[in-house]
Parts: sequence; C-alpha cells; structure tokens
Amino acid sequence: AKRYLTLYPSTDDAAYAQYIIGLSYYRQIRDVTQDQKEARQTVQTMQDLVTRWPDSEYVDDAKEKIRFANDQLAGKEMQIGRYYLERREYIAAVKRFRVVVETYSNTRHVEEALARLTETYYAMGLTSEAQTAAAVLGTNYPDSVWYKDSYKLLQTGGLEPRENAGSWIAKAGKLITGA
Repeated sequence: AKRYLTLYPSTDDAAYAQYIIGLSYYRQIRDVTQDQKEARQTVQTMQDLVTRWPDSEYVDDAKEKIRFANDQLAGKEMQIGRYYLERREYIAAVKRFRVVVETYSNTRHVEEALARLTETYYAMGLTSEAQTAAAVLGTNYPDSVWYKDSYKLLQTGGLEPRENAGSWIAKAGKLITGA
C-alpha cells in the first residue's frame, strides 16, 4: 500500500491505500504496558488520511482509530506517571500527567491525570497548584470519584479546590472536552 501511494498519490484509491496502512498499524497496537510506536503511527497515518482526503468514506473510521490510539498514548503516559508517583519522583510524575492534560485532553485519562496532579502537587507542598488541579477536575467532572478523593485529600490539609487563573492547569482546563 505504501508503494502504491508513492506511485499513485492522486488516484481514487489513494485514500483507501492510506487507510490500509493506518489499519495495519492500528491492528498492531499493544496494551499500555508495551511500547506505543504503533499507536503513534496510527495517529499519524490516519491524520494524514483525514487531512488529505477529508471527503473520503474512510474518514469517520479513521477519526475513531485516532481517538482510540490517542487514548492508548494517554494511558501509557498515565502508567509511567503512576510509576514515578509511587517512587516519589514527583517532578517526573507531573511531567507525564501534564502531557495527558495538555495533549490528550479528550481522552478518558484526563480525569485521573488531574487527580494525580492534585496528589503530586500536594505531596510536593505546592498547595496552590494542587488546589487548581482539583478545581479544574471539579469543574469538568463534578460527580467523579477522582474529584471526591482529591477534595478529601485537600481537606486533610485544611484546603479546598480553588483555581489559580495563572496556572498552566487552569489554562489547560479550558481545553478539556470530556471523554
């Protein structure tokens, strides 16, 4: 399919060839404990299809595959972030959770990422950031178990969720679309 696409990039079947390439990567995606190279390739290939052939019959399925692959990529970041959090490597954990909130804001992992940011910042003594993470979590997921846990954590220190508008979390929170 790659060779066909190279030789005949403007034919009617080019979109199908691109779809087949993306589908082959998609079918190789492993669970989040493994390398996510195929998930990244799925996103790139399917995004190319959506961009180059927006009227193609394969676009809707390509978008669905992109959503799934992005969810996998976010899941991998969460797995690594939790690993660092367990080992009290807080800065490394924050970096991973931040990627989920900023890059994968429309995945199911954002909710937990915000809760983990609350937990991590609180453990670091950065209470303003912890409060902001919890406030963004509560705004976007008010009935969430993650929010309830974050709220209880802050209460142990006599705090409550409060958004610091200048925080990166508050800015990223405006991009969250929910999963």
